[in-house]
Amino acid sequence: MFIVPVSRRAAVRARHFDRLFDTAVDQLFAQPVADTAPVRRPAIDVTESDRGYVVTLDVPGVTREDVKVSIDGRRVSIVAEARAAEAPAADATAAEATETPKPTDRVILRERAFASYARSFTLQSEIDQASSQAKLDNGVLTLTLVKRDPVATQISVN
Repeated sequence: MFIVPVSRRAAVRARHFDRLFDTAVDQLFAQPVADTAPVRRPAIDVTESDRGYVVTLDVPGVTREDVKVSIDGRRVSIVAEARAAEAPAADATAAEATETPKPTDRVILRERAFASYARSFTLQSEIDQASSQAKLDNGVLTLTLVKRDPVATQISVN
């Protein structure tokens, strides 16, 4: 029989390491799997001219109906949702691939899932909502935002 001498300090370090490892493993596997994907914050490009701004951002998989753009003064908010496409049946022809899968088919792997996008930012000038436009083309959302003309007001002195 072979006996290895262990100092008290080494035993304490071993217990600390065991606790650290147990905590890390518990945190890794204790989190429930989320049903929905986290909200993505797409990168944006903003250019400015004398007349207004052009904002461009990528929102792949989103349809026009699933995009909401709101403007409140100088604040622009964009919310979009992309729904997961159904996988075609395994024995489907090219024409049938656009249809929904049969109830007897089972999904082996699904990586294309629901995606939610949200982005808000503040511009330097107020935006004229009536003159501004939004266009979605091949997953690229382009906002053409027209600057509101400054309105001078006079205040009467009492």
